[in-house]
Order: sequence, then structure tokens, then C-alpha cells
Amino acid sequence: MSLSRSQSQETQSGEQERYLQANNKEFNTMFGYPDNTIKTSKYNVFNFLPLNLFEQFQRLANAYFLILLILQLIPQISSLAWHTTVIPLIVVLSITAVKDAMDDLKKHRNDDHVNNRSVLVLMNGRMEEKKWMNIQVGDIIKLENNQPVTADILLLSSSEPYSLTYVETAELDGETNLKVKQAISVTSQMEADLKLLSAFDGEVRCESPNNKLDRFTGILTYKGKSHILDHDKLLLRGCVIRNTDWCYGLVIYTGPDTKLMQNSGKSSFKRTHIDHLMNVLVLWIFLFLGGMCFILAIGNGIWQNQKGYYFQNFLPWKEYVSSSFVSAAFVFWSYFIILNTLVPISLYVSVEIIRLGNSWYINWDQKMFYALKNTPAQARTTTLNEELGQVKYVFSDKTGTLTQNIMIFNKCSINGTLYGAVYDENGQRVDISEETEQVSFSYNELADPKFSFYDKTLVEAVKKGDHWVHLFFLSLSLCHTVMSEEKVKGELVYQAQSPDEGALVTAARNFGFVLRSRTSETITVVEMGVTKVYQLLAILDFNNVRKRMSVIVRTPEGRVMLFCKGADTILCQLLHPSCTSLRDVTMKHLDEFAREGLRTLLVAYRELDNSFYRDWSKKHSEACLSLENREDKISAVYEEVEKDLMLLGATAIEDKLQNGVPQTIKVLNKAKIKIWVLTGDKQETAVNIAYACNIFGDETDGLFTVEGEDDETIQQELRSALNKMKAKPLLESDPINNYLFTKPKMPTRIPEEAHALERNLELELLRTACMCQGVICCRMTPLQKAQVVELVKRHTKCVTLAIGDGANDVSMIKAAHIGVGISGQEGTQAMLNSDFSFSQFRYLQRLLLVHGRWSYNRMCKFLGYFFYKNFAFTLVHFWYSFYNGFSAQTVYDTWFITFYNLVYTCLPVLGLSLFDQDVNEKWSLCFPELYEPGQHNLYFNKKEFVKCLVHGIYSSFVLFFIPMGTIFDSVRSDGKEISDYQSFSLIVQTSLLWVATMQIALETTYWTMVNHLFTWGSLGFYFCILFFLYSDGLCLIFPNVFQFLGVAGNILNTPQLWLSIVLSLVLCMLPSVGYKFLKPLLWPFSVNKVLDGIHLMSHPPPLPVLSEDQHPTSHRSAYAFSHKQGFGALITSGKFMKPKWPKKSSLLKK
Repeated sequence: MSLSRSQSQETQSGEQERYLQANNKEFNTMFGYPDNTIKTSKYNVFNFLPLNLFEQFQRLANAYFLILLILQLIPQISSLAWHTTVIPLIVVLSITAVKDAMDDLKKHRNDDHVNNRSVLVLMNGRMEEKKWMNIQVGDIIKLENNQPVTADILLLSSSEPYSLTYVETAELDGETNLKVKQAISVTSQMEADLKLLSAFDGEVRCESPNNKLDRFTGILTYKGKSHILDHDKLLLRGCVIRNTDWCYGLVIYTGPDTKLMQNSGKSSFKRTHIDHLMNVLVLWIFLFLGGMCFILAIGNGIWQNQKGYYFQNFLPWKEYVSSSFVSAAFVFWSYFIILNTLVPISLYVSVEIIRLGNSWYINWDQKMFYALKNTPAQARTTTLNEELGQVKYVFSDKTGTLTQNIMIFNKCSINGTLYGAVYDENGQRVDISEETEQVSFSYNELADPKFSFYDKTLVEAVKKGDHWVHLFFLSLSLCHTVMSEEKVKGELVYQAQSPDEGALVTAARNFGFVLRSRTSETITVVEMGVTKVYQLLAILDFNNVRKRMSVIVRTPEGRVMLFCKGADTILCQLLHPSCTSLRDVTMKHLDEFAREGLRTLLVAYRELDNSFYRDWSKKHSEACLSLENREDKISAVYEEVEKDLMLLGATAIEDKLQNGVPQTIKVLNKAKIKIWVLTGDKQETAVNIAYACNIFGDETDGLFTVEGEDDETIQQELRSALNKMKAKPLLESDPINNYLFTKPKMPTRIPEEAHALERNLELELLRTACMCQGVICCRMTPLQKAQVVELVKRHTKCVTLAIGDGANDVSMIKAAHIGVGISGQEGTQAMLNSDFSFSQFRYLQRLLLVHGRWSYNRMCKFLGYFFYKNFAFTLVHFWYSFYNGFSAQTVYDTWFITFYNLVYTCLPVLGLSLFDQDVNEKWSLCFPELYEPGQHNLYFNKKEFVKCLVHGIYSSFVLFFIPMGTIFDSVRSDGKEISDYQSFSLIVQTSLLWVATMQIALETTYWTMVNHLFTWGSLGFYFCILFFLYSDGLCLIFPNVFQFLGVAGNILNTPQLWLSIVLSLVLCMLPSVGYKFLKPLLWPFSVNKVLDGIHLMSHPPPLPVLSEDQHPTSHRSAYAFSHKQGFGALITSGKFMKPKWPKKSSLLKK
């Protein structure tokens, strides 16, 4: 499917249009709308067993052993007891089922936590509490301040003037600035009157459930009149009510039909690359097994023809065997059963246990515990641990993931003087810390106590009445769209459409220029304790092209003033020529701000002549009323007045990153992990954060922007960028020092308008982007985020990881190979749908470079050893067949076959897979280069598997012929022969166990007491079981089951046994030791040099401190102006103000 293709509006149930009636449950029930329950879990009590078994038997090995069990029940072909397969199979299935049940139980609990939240619902004329999951379409619910929205609801009325409601949509689009919703007038009159609300029987016809967050169309029919509904009337699930005491809404969409859940994508059963590789290898083993059985069957047929008739007298054929061909056919299946251990039955359960153990390490890691919120790291799934050690692409959200959503007024430049830095007594600049003394704002009764500033010289300038300083802060208190509330006297609450504006107005407030209130025509400012009212004449609104906003006010003295703020690249062109010298000084200050990672903005003003303003105002009114090219005409009128500006200075705001983000990204880059930021925010914000957190840097050769409006333009832009980077034809080329910035041209359009993501340009985009170390996509919808991840997954073989904190990140979290949720930031949706969760982005480096790398290395060692020991164990039967007439006779005792994988070799390999470390955590973090082999699957792949097979074949050859040679024609010291089958079997299996034990000792690089106990204890346990199984008691009670009576006591004291063990050990271990020694010399990885250097160092260097300092850069970045375009028009219309409510009669009359 094309990356830009959106979901069909038709739901799975075939719904074309939604039709509902308020307060009419019987009517709405007829349409079968779902309830408000959400479900992230997979199983329930009834489907757990069949569904879990179905998933487990999708694993080729489990299906294979089920078929094998059926074959073993056929006596004509089975030479092994049924318990050799059924016991391990039941153990494997049971352990996996218990683990899956525990994982799903956690998801059930999280779902219950959300579904059991309570909300007030209008029932029988009064408000009653109901659980979220019981909310139905057509219900009328009441929401209060700071309460999350329960479902997608049509706003009916609110506590605010004109039924405005403020909502925070961070979980939906990643933006923390407040959005404004407004009820239609016909329902706003009902206010909180429960009688009117209960009598409301409006009918709604609207579009079917879909994933378009920025669009909604419908019609409300009430009292015979139709009213158009749009997106501004709808409160979406995932939003949070802010600065609104209460609001009432009609439920339109519930549960899976809400736009939030429609954007969440479907849960899929994630399998790792190792899982897929194991399935391929199991298939290879299966083919290898079939080939061996075929060879041995041919051998049986030849042997029966040439020598079989000699044995017919005392070993006659069964009645169903009529010829050597039939005998060979039966022997084929007999060997198929005997050699079944080539496919290790305990492979998958061992893998699950290893993953579970490594998941616990993540849960227990105190260095990933966030004490401020008492939140530990959590592995929410136990199937993806080793995948963490192979990540090549990280897709990150911005808001709440990289940033803290906190804007702080840090520094400023006023009339050529820089303020904000702190100096000591010697005039030396000092860093600001918690111990630095803050400026006192005690002179200002209306100051915000949370505001911090450290430069006393600015406060002194304010107190002295410096003209330019006063004018600077006056401009900040007037040029904005911020609303002021004073619900408690003296406690001001600012409602800012962007956090940038909130920070600037708060700064002006603390320095003595307090925004007290505003109406559609006035702005009231308390200037150094004196209240002044400014007449608001016009707001010249912001847009993406202008990159500035202005206000025109009339001062109490009658002067007409224009105040403007905007990006330095724009305002510098609008300044009066007399400002040249001041501009040059201010530019130097801007460079200094940029090196500190601060977001900069220029502030300017112009005094207008009254006659000029009257003429301009007339032109402005005509442009606003124009029906043709209105936007262009308004823009031209703005240009007439925004010129010859007088520069006041510049502001510098710190967009607080999460602690350690720049350092973390720098470390991940060293590990050859590419960071892509997918954000719903604007271009300015995205670029600012990219520079601040090390995604972009001063050394960048080029910043390529793809923003064409048609396919041809976009293709040219992509090819131009590719040519500049001298790209190779392969997707996975070495990254060079270039970066790509991509964004849809129309930020508010539906995904079809994201031209850069059309099908015919997907590979072109991917080819260019994959050459870059860092990529940023802005103005992304949740669905587009998932589509970008799917694009990389589909066309590369790399492991992807998506990390986010909001509901708008759920789709990409589900789409990526690994989903990580940042908990405790913007809700629980991202965490609930993630595979791993923690509270800070900086923990990602520890998750990948320590836990991920260890898990991958351990899993690779485990698989290599596991396949080897099974090949060595099983292929002994192949050599034995040439000496038993290809009769499908086993070398070992059946109980040894049963216990070999489950008991004798289980614990040592688990010890290796749970505790082994090639280097400790400090070395892993100090040398991120150690992570790179996992990205290229160097430690275990098909080539390594073939090496294990060859080594296993060789070892099986040694393990058969060395014992055979030592006991051939041998006698004990008392003259008795020991070349019987039972003695030979015991010598072979004991030698095998010694070789397997020493092989795992060779693989282990980090020994613990547990490793010693598991490794040597298992070997000792074997001898204990040996005497028990071969004891007189068991053989007498169960003579048909335990047939090796007294063999242990007779053989263990013979020199032939120990000679066989020593020779087998030397010959089997020699290739392994030689390969380990020669491989780094003859076929070195780049990481081998790093490991050699580590071994030469006695102590690791100190880890870098994850400070909160921003990344220095020379890039100047302006504010994002993330408030909504057109918001100035809403203010000047008067609908955004808070006058007293008019009487109902007047409203009705209107």
C-alpha cells in the first residue's frame, strides 16, 4: 500500500455514515456501535489455550515434534519410547504458555486501569458515575478541568464564555500548546441545566469512524433545524481539559471507533530476526535430516540384499515386511525418529527462559529507575531482548520524548546590552547552578514565584527606569495572543497558545510589566505598579511565510505604536537603516545565544503617524472584506506597515531538553545507530531541537529540505541531495556527514497531500534518507509516522526502534520491530502499547548498549553452542549405523536421550546465556563501537550455523570412533570383555557429556558462582543419575524400561573409559581453541581492535556526565510560533474574551 494512502472511511462493519440521537439508548443500540472498552491484551480465559497452542505450533520445531510424536505411536516404525518426545514437548509448551499468560496478564491489568476510570453521565435527569468502558454512543457526559476526554464527543456547552473549551492535545499531535474548541450556539444555551440537557434529543449524522485527526464533518438536527458540525466542535479521546471548570458533550465515537484508537494501528505478534533465522535453520536441519534418513534407508536396503538373509533364521522379517525395499521404507521413518534430536526440542523453551531472565535484568536495573516519579524501567514483553542489540534506526517523537515541554526565559539583548549571564567579583563568567543566587522580584507583587533569573543588572536597569529596557518589556507584554485569568485575586493564570509566548509574557510580568487582562479592544498592563490600558487596534497575525507577528496599539498618551517580534532572518530586512550598528551588535549576541542552544527572536517597534494609521486601517478593512485573493491582499497590507522598524533587542529562550538527551544521541551515533525524529510539530521547532540535541551539528555539510508540491519537484530535490552526498546504489551505504529534513508541504492536509511519501517516490526518498545520519520529518500525523517506519522496515533488513510518550506515537510504536514508551509524560497509551518503557530518553543508551548488546551476544553464544551439542549428540547414530546393519538401533540409553537436553546440558547453557559478559557495562557505554556487530548479524548467522554443523559432524565422528577404538578387543583387569553394547553406550555418552561441558566452559568469558554450579554441578548430577537409573532396584521393578543393570559400576573404574574421555576432549576441543585463537588474527572484525584495547586497560575511563546543558551550536533558531494561525482574528472578534454572560433572553433574541 502506498505510504500516503489513508484508511478507508468505511469501517470493518461496513458503516458508511454514523447516525445517532442524544439520550435515546434504544435507538442507538440498533446500530450495534461498540462500547468504550479498549483492549491491548491478546487472550481471555476461553481462547487462551487454543490461541496460544496455535501460535506455538507456528514455530516449525514445535510442529515438527508434534508430528514426530504421532510417528512414535506407530509401533512398526518406532524404535524409541514415546516418553522421549512427549515429556519434553509438554514441558516446552507449558513453560511458554505460562510466560505468555504472565505477559498478557500485565496488559489486562493496564487495560482494566483505563477502562475502570469513572466519568459523570447524564441519566434520568441527574449526573451519575459510570466506568469509561460502559459509556455508549448517544450518552451525555460531564468533564471537568484537568480530566482526560473519555471518548470522541460533540461539545454541547461549557463554563467558559461563548462555550469555549481549552484542551491539551499532546497525546494526539505532540503539541503542548492549548487548543480552543467551541460549542454551537444552539446547544451552548443549555449551559449546565440538567433539565435542558435531559430534554435534548438532537440527531447527529456524521462521517463513519476514521483516522483523520484534523477533520470531522456532520450535521446536527434539532427542533427542525440543521446545524453544520466541524472539527472545532469535537473533543477527541486523548485530549485533556485545561483551564475550563466544566463542559458537557454528546458521545459520538467510542472505544475502537475513536480517532485515537483508529490511529493506534493493529497489534501484531512481533518476532525477532533471530526467530526468523531459527525457523529457516530448522527447515535446513529438517532437509538435512531427510537426506540422512534417505541415505541410511538406502544403506539398509543394500545391507538386506547382501547380508540380511544370513540373519533371517533368528531375526525373521515381520509379516508386513515383504522385501528389502519395504524394510528400507520402514527404516527411513525409524531413523527419522531416532535422529529427531537434530532439531532440538528444548531450543525454543530455552530461548524463552533466556529472554525472560534478561527481561528481569531490565526491570531490576536501578540505573534506569527514575526516582522523581518513582518509575522503573519495564520490559513489557519478553520476546524481543536480543533485538535490542541489533537496532540500526531509532524513530523518536520530539515533544515529551526529547524535550521536557518547559520553556524558560534565559537571556536577552536590549539596545546592544546582553543580560542573563552571571559574573564573579573578578569579572569572570560563571556557570549557573543550583547554588547560584537568584534575582529577587520582591518589588513586584504580581511576580510569578516560579520564575528564575540570575542577572541582577537587568533588574537594576528596570528599577532605574531605563527607557529601552522598559520599552522592550512593554513590547513583550503587548505583542502576543496570550489570555489572562485571575480566578483568585493576585494569582494570574496565562493561557498561551504556544509555550514560547507564555515564557515571554511571564518574563515581562516578573520584570514589572504585567499583562492583567484583555478584551477584544483593549489590553490592560500593570507597568511598575501603575495600571495602564492600551487600545488594541489590530493584530497582524503570524503565518509560516511571514514568520513574525505584530500588534498595533494606542497608548494612554494617544500615540499609535506597532510592536513586532519574529525570526531574525525576516526582521533584519525590515529594520530602519539607522539600526545598522545596533543590528550588528545584536547579531553577535544572537550567535552567542545560538552556541548555547537557545531559541532566539528579534523585537522591534515603530511609531505610526495618526493619519498614516487611518489610511492603513482603511486598506486593512478593505482587504479583510475582499472575496478574491483575500490572503494575498492582507499580506500586502501588512507589508506596508511592517517596515522601517526600530530594533529593541532579542530574546533567548531555553527549550528544556530532557536530561542527557544530547549526550545519549551522541553515544548512539557512535554506535552507528541512525536517529530519525518524527514529530507533529512545525519546522522551526523541529530544527531547533535537532541542533540542540546533536542530531544536527556545526560540522554538517548540508541541510537538505524536501518540500516540493508535485512529484517532479520532489524527485529533483531528492536526486539533488543524493548527488551532493555522492550516494552509492545500495541502501545500506556508509553514512556521510549530511542530514536530511523532510516535511509535507501542507501541514494541515490529510496524508494524501504528503507528496514526498507517494508510492513512486518511496524508494527515492528512502535511498536518500538512508544515506543520512539524521532525518527529521515534521507535521506528521500518527498514521504517517507508522508509514515511515513501515517504509524503512519493508525495504531494508535493519532492526527499527520507535520511541514516544503520547497516544500519537502508538502507531509507530506498534509498527517498529521494537516499541519503547516514555512513561509518565503524556498519558499511558504509549506505555500500554510498547514493548519496553521507562521515564527518560537517556535510558535508551543503557537499554541498547548494555542490555541489548549483552542479550544479543548471549543469544548468539547460546544458539551456536546449542546446535553444536545436538549435532555432536545425534550424528553419532549415523556412524553407528554402518556397524549395526542400518537397523535403526540407538547408541544411547533411552533415558539419556530424554534427559540430555532437558537435564544434563540445560543448566550450563542457561548459565552462559543469563550471566555471560564479554565486557562489563562501563566498557559497553564507553565504547559504543562494540554495538556494531549486532547490526550486521555477525555473531550468529547462516554461515556461523554451517560452522556449528561442520564442528558437530567432526565431534560426532571423534565421539564414536575413539570409544570404539579403546574398547575394541579390550578386556578388564579381571579378563572380562567390555565390548558389549551397554558398556560402549555408556562410554560414548559420558565422553559426549564431558566434551559438551568443556565446550561451554570455553565459550564462557564471565564466570560467576552460578556458572560454576550449573556447569560442574550438571556433570556431577549426571553421574548421580547414572548410578540411580542403572541400579538393581529400578531394573528389577521395571525390567523393560531400565535395561542397563550394573553397567555404571563396571565401566566407571576402567581405564578405557577415562582414556576415551581424554582423547575425545583433546581432539574435539583442538579445533575450537585453534579457531578462537586464529580468527581475530586472520579474519578480524573492527570491534576486535576495540576489545584488544580494552583488555590492555586496567580501568574504564569515567563515563560522561549526563548534564542538562544544551548542545552548543552556531545555528540561530527562531521560535516555532506554534500557536494557531488566525488566532489573532479570534481575539479581535471578541469571542475569546470573558465578559459576563449575557442573559438568555438576549441570546435567544439574537
